[in-house]
Amino acid sequence: MIALTTVAASVHLASVETILAAGVFVVLMLGVFRGDRSLVPLTWVAVGILALAGAHLAVVPAGGATGFGGLYIGDAFSTFLKVLILGGAGVSMVLALPYLQRSATARFEYPVLLMLSALGMCMMVSANDLLTLYVGLELQSLAAYVLAAFHRNEAKSSEAGLKYFVLGALASGILLYGISLVYGFTGTTSFATLHGLVRGAGAADLGTLIGLVFILSGLAFKISAVPFHMWTPDVYEGAPTPVAAFFAGAPKAAAMGLLLRVAVAAFGGMTFDWRQIVTFVSIASMLLGAVGAIGQANIKRLLAYSSINNVGFALIGLAAGTREGVTGVLFYMAVYLVMTTGSFLAVLAMRGADGEPIETLASLNGLSRTRPGLAAAFAVFMFSLAGIPPLLGFWPKFAVFQAAMDAQLYVLAVVGVVASVIGAYYYLRVVMTVYFADPAPAFAPADSRVNTALLAIAALFCSPLGMLAITPLVSAASRAATALF
Repeated sequence: MIALTTVAASVHLASVETILAAGVFVVLMLGVFRGDRSLVPLTWVAVGILALAGAHLAVVPAGGATGFGGLYIGDAFSTFLKVLILGGAGVSMVLALPYLQRSATARFEYPVLLMLSALGMCMMVSANDLLTLYVGLELQSLAAYVLAAFHRNEAKSSEAGLKYFVLGALASGILLYGISLVYGFTGTTSFATLHGLVRGAGAADLGTLIGLVFILSGLAFKISAVPFHMWTPDVYEGAPTPVAAFFAGAPKAAAMGLLLRVAVAAFGGMTFDWRQIVTFVSIASMLLGAVGAIGQANIKRLLAYSSINNVGFALIGLAAGTREGVTGVLFYMAVYLVMTTGSFLAVLAMRGADGEPIETLASLNGLSRTRPGLAAAFAVFMFSLAGIPPLLGFWPKFAVFQAAMDAQLYVLAVVGVVASVIGAYYYLRVVMTVYFADPAPAFAPADSRVNTALLAIAALFCSPLGMLAITPLVSAASRAATALF
């Protein structure tokens, strides 16, 4: 690991964040002078900035490097997650354009807020210190609160933003209290120093352990894991659908990456202690996510419980505490990002004859007879989320289950299989509604070729054809996991 000592070298290492920060000001000033009519061109400018930032990931040294006095780290782990973050943010910008224009909320601030959120997420996954962690997390969260309430004239959107803000502030307070406890008992906030101090820690370090519990609790809120999941269904339902699609994708991958770095890079010496916490959270999330979705009549609420369920599955890999387990988590989050974004793209296509969004499961009745292409996409995403082979969603589940078995966490693996069976019920219920129920009124035809193309690409990726991507994805995830260890 290279330690960069000059400011210029550190700025060069953090070129992704530098480009995003400069891009935010450029897009913001253009929007101020050109007004809301510039939403479409500014969105594509923002996508170009995200692509430019992604191209600069190549400057990260192969062996990794630290900058800004050890506060920032650039390695294969952060690079892998930044690809997911920038890709997820870019797709979220593009898919929102038709929706925003139809709903008369075509404000130029939307891509600006997404870029700010992406900047915070990139800082999160490159955090090498508890202070950097907190700054990146809050930058991402503040932008997310505004996005949740983007339809400020709608009561449901305002309510979603307020709930997210209040509960997010509580989680941030819990996280900050945990950081202060860890600093008080160890005298440091550096991940590298913490890793050395807590290696083989015993009962004498009870204060550090309590601080770690608070930190994990704050991060559990960000990934919407049980028991800090209560905001997820309400926020997903109340927020604009493109915003819910964004929340379910890139921020979840970034928060999971941050949790991995904290657990392994900072507190790897306390694996036995945090494994018990992660195991409980994983089991609770899998079961509640599976059972809670069964009675949902709103497709966005169903996908919210699905996200809780999938977070529980991903945490199985972290509970294993091994390089293979972390590889499984990263592989899982990459595939999950595509599956959930594709699902929300399908939800965006659900519009009545008047162009208004429709979100009820009943409106999907007999969809195969009115929109066969959309029905096929729904089926692919539901089967993939359920983890049914040979669709792509099966293989990440297999990877984390295999890691749990290798770590002798047999009970956790068995509970995961049971939760998968329960969860398959509500996924298959959607497919049954689409293909076997009497037809409901037909949806309006697709109004965006870009969204249709994105939907088709996501469906093909999640189909058996996506198995062609398994080897490169797993190889990249393995390199990232090796860098973390």
